[in-house]
Amino acid sequence: MKYTQTTLHKLEDILGQSDYTIRYERGTFQSGWCLLEARRIVVLNKFLDAEGRINTLVDIIPQLDIAFDKLTHESQNLYEEVMGRLAGQ
Repeated sequence: MKYTQTTLHKLEDILGQSDYTIRYERGTFQSGWCLLEARRIVVLNKFLDAEGRINTLVDIIPQLDIAFDKLTHESQNLYEEVMGRLAGQ
């Protein structure tokens, strides 16, 4: 997976298509992110660079309730790649 702004946008699209909201905020996040499950909001540390944001999203996407059927074909492929990384660990 390439660490580019385009990849970051594609990962954000996976969350958006599953009705999650991503916010970039300042805060004291131990892990760089916070999840408000009841409101389907993912809050990432705004001081993370693109690579840090991508790595954080790749870490948390498997923990979320992603509506696979709502994803576009391109997003489904990327989601399967992310989940494959989890299985490969």
